[in-house]
Amino acid sequence: MADPGVDAPEGQIARDLARRTLWVAPAFLLLGLVGWGLDGVLSAGFALVLVASNFLASAALISWGARISPSAILITVLGGYPLRMGVVVGAIWLVKDLGWVEMTPLAITLLATHLGLLFWETRYVSLSLAHPGLKPGVATEDPA
Repeated sequence: MADPGVDAPEGQIARDLARRTLWVAPAFLLLGLVGWGLDGVLSAGFALVLVASNFLASAALISWGARISPSAILITVLGGYPLRMGVVVGAIWLVKDLGWVEMTPLAITLLATHLGLLFWETRYVSLSLAHPGLKPGVATEDPA
């Protein structure tokens, strides 16, 4: 059972992913601006918010399950994924007919940031089995 006074690794990873979402945001917002104008910027921005929110929701669900039991972790991971994807699809469905939504930059940003940030993060988390940068009491610094 996780010590409530110690920051859980999943929370650290999710915050790192959300921070990196901010790092890549200018590129996607610029792409949206160049290709689709202000509507493209708003659509890409909406997708970036969805991505960061999805990562943070994932960590929150895993942390909640970890406080209960290993079985609860399994349930929150396996059940949380389709639930979170349903929320993402539902959010897109709710805004799809609004005047500012351009589906192409929204879809490109949503897919590229989800996959790209996960691959980027695996580089740092999988450097060793000890989860570098996630050890208690060690400040997380980005080597990049």
